[in-house]
Amino acid sequence: MAKKKSASWTRKSGQDPEGGLNEAGRKSYERENPGSDLKRPVSKEEAKRSPKAAARRKSYCARSAGQMEDFPKAAKDPKSRLRKARRKWDC
Repeated sequence: MAKKKSASWTRKSGQDPEGGLNEAGRKSYERENPGSDLKRPVSKEEAKRSPKAAARRKSYCARSAGQMEDFPKAAKDPKSRLRKARRKWDC
């Protein structure tokens, strides 16, 4: 009997090497969590074009700043998922 694979968003195949989730990871998460609607990260350039996107970016950067305090080991490691995601969002 074959072992069931875990969801893509929890594995490397669903993670973007530069930070955050790739499209396959976002779709996998949405399948497991009906009603969710994950969107791709918003950079500074994209935020300039849309006030709604700018608000999402500001909110993410504020939330992840708290994570930097809660997880000091990840905050110091430039290769951590947290630091990569913050770079992707231009935080």
